[in-house]
Amino acid sequence: MLSVKNLIDTNSLTADDITQILDTAKSFDPIVNNRVIKKVPALRGRTIVNLFLEPSTRTKSSFELAEK
Repeated sequence: MLSVKNLIDTNSLTADDITQILDTAKSFDPIVNNRVIKKVPALRGRTIVNLFLEPSTRTKSSFELAEK
């Protein structure tokens, strides 16, 4: 469990938090790459939000595609 409830920026993360995030991301790789339907069960019931403070259509589109 992370030391923060909501991840707004990386300044509040500890080294253990960052390690946990990276380990979790690494565990998704075989799940996502070997599935016909590219949805990750661990994210079921979660809301993913992007907040862009500056316009960037390419980045926004990339993130939106990754969320699907």
